[in-house]
Amino acid sequence: MKPFIRPQELGFDIDGVVADTMATFLRIARERYGLNHLSKEDLISFDLHRCLDLDQEIINDLICTTLDDVNTLELEPLEGAPHVLSQLAHCGPLRFVTARIWPESIFQWLQNILPEVPRNLIEVSATGSPDAKLEILRQLGVCYFVEDRFETCELLAHEGFQPIVFDQPWNRRGNACPFPRVRSWQEIQQWVLPLEDELE
Repeated sequence: MKPFIRPQELGFDIDGVVADTMATFLRIARERYGLNHLSKEDLISFDLHRCLDLDQEIINDLICTTLDDVNTLELEPLEGAPHVLSQLAHCGPLRFVTARIWPESIFQWLQNILPEVPRNLIEVSATGSPDAKLEILRQLGVCYFVEDRFETCELLAHEGFQPIVFDQPWNRRGNACPFPRVRSWQEIQQWVLPLEDELE
């Protein structure tokens, strides 16, 4: 059963939810280190050091390069994200809470992929840590949060928020997921009610 969600109560993580960040990670791995065998399905843990049989320095370099300003601005959005977010912006500000340290480049990227959304309707909070998202979400009045890191979803649920897992290889567990799970932005659009009525 899908949850009843009002757009004003909804917030989003960015990497792995709006941005296809791991596609950029894999591209850089191919170009810089010739790791042509890697695919997104190999990334079965959010902690890449646990799931990739690579030197830690290589993994650290790939992560830092993926998240630098240049590559951030070249990220591809996940399919459907710009369209759905542009529609949601008609209902109020879009609230993004990311564990990135610096918000400037990812804010610019969001502006680039959402050209029809006024700048003042894009709110980005950079916490520097997944655990630090809690206080920001409380301040924003967010009840539902779309997140790809399973451990963050567990933390949010423990603190009274309703996490929504955006399906990725690194958040699939052997046991049944206790949280709502979405596999596309089209599915998010169907869950956010009453979107069509509010836009009329």
